[in-house]
Amino acid sequence: MRIVSIGASLLAMTAALSGCEVKTTTAANQQVPAAAAKPAGWTKTTAEQLRKAIAARGAHGLDRMSFDASAQPGAGDAALTKAAIAYGTALAQGATDPAKLFDVYTVPRSKVDVAQGLAAALQAGDIGKWLSSLAPQDDNYARLSKAYLALPKQEQPAGEVIPDNGEAIKPGQADPRVPAIAQQLVAFDYLDRAAAQGDRLTPAMILAIKKMQADYGIKPDGMIGTAALGILNLSDADRARAIAVNMERLRWLDRNAPGTRIDVNLAAARLSYWRDGKLVDSRKVVVGEPDKETPQLGSPIFRLVANPTWTVPRSVEKKEMAGKGAAYLRANNLAWKDGWLVQQSGPKNSLGLVKFDMTNDHAIYLHDTPAKQLFAEIQRQRSHGCVRVEDALGFAEMLAKDEGVTDQWNQARATGKETFVKLPKEIPVRLLYQTVLFDDAGEPVIRADPYGWNDRVAVALGLGSSATYKPTARDADVGP
Repeated sequence: MRIVSIGASLLAMTAALSGCEVKTTTAANQQVPAAAAKPAGWTKTTAEQLRKAIAARGAHGLDRMSFDASAQPGAGDAALTKAAIAYGTALAQGATDPAKLFDVYTVPRSKVDVAQGLAAALQAGDIGKWLSSLAPQDDNYARLSKAYLALPKQEQPAGEVIPDNGEAIKPGQADPRVPAIAQQLVAFDYLDRAAAQGDRLTPAMILAIKKMQADYGIKPDGMIGTAALGILNLSDADRARAIAVNMERLRWLDRNAPGTRIDVNLAAARLSYWRDGKLVDSRKVVVGEPDKETPQLGSPIFRLVANPTWTVPRSVEKKEMAGKGAAYLRANNLAWKDGWLVQQSGPKNSLGLVKFDMTNDHAIYLHDTPAKQLFAEIQRQRSHGCVRVEDALGFAEMLAKDEGVTDQWNQARATGKETFVKLPKEIPVRLLYQTVLFDDAGEPVIRADPYGWNDRVAVALGLGSSATYKPTARDADVGP
């Protein structure tokens, strides 16, 4: 199977203070513990079924993990049970615990009583069927599995997509590597597909290369040297690692996600709005920059805020507003209130004209922004941690209509002052991180890893680390 890469334009798989500085508190471990009771009833047949299932664990990207040491021929019931519960838990809830891998992870997780399921499977005499039922059953997971199995074994030498022969490709120069470079530039959203023609660096390609170089902190000279190739290249091992990590992330998730929800893919900086099980809207977002990452949260929207004010967090006040005089405060509609800097309502407010209030302990929420130009960026990791929504007013109107509060929303906006509109039902929001998406043909496609979060999962899965190229944090506005 041919694995390609693609840019953010494709669909992602899917209040105390008004700040967005992430509070690094460790989320509670939601993983259901492997149960203590030892199911009885192992037979030669069920033991062989277990060994066969574990031997095929590569279909789940788990071939670098060992589950079968205690399930070898001749193993006793206790050893077989231990292996079955370990492997079943990995399929049902993930082989790793995201709450231990990340300072913050509160996305609802899968909850399965693996030991009880094992007992039932032994009673039915079909361990293989039970284990197969534990992994995600959706098409995307199946496509990832197929793609992973199709890649060459990682023990074999993994060639680069674009060989680095030590010679930089200069603007206007012809080179047999250019078609592959152009394809990767298209995949990363820097180049239109129609402009990816020929074996010479064209003006359109050069402009795309310069944009990419600027995003990653490389001198924007339009040449393809070792640094630029490092960003664009993906070896078979890189592809396998990304696919296995994304399968693991899918195993973490609750299998019964709410039919009405909002998913934000932080890696792709895109929002997907699901209503009654159907995708009804997708749009760009701006998320936390690489040193102020937006955390992976499960946190519902409970109200819309028209004409919001913004209470500046202490961290932003001290780092970015210290020493600012009265003229700066007046120009930005800021005033002191009860010892805090507060930005008043208006189109220049850092929250824009609407805030989507969410329930969490990290002061993270969705909102509008006056910095509309950031939505034109390719790498949209540019905020202090909150999520800025493209055409946020239009999105708020959509939610208000769907929730039956359009009149209240229009009235709130007309006041010109901060006004709250409570939603009849909270709308669940999941802030996820997926670096493998799917194109229109259903092919898995590899995206960049802007926060460098893939490595810690890959290492835990036994896949090792890789060279990570992260976008460079650039001067962002003071907004959340």
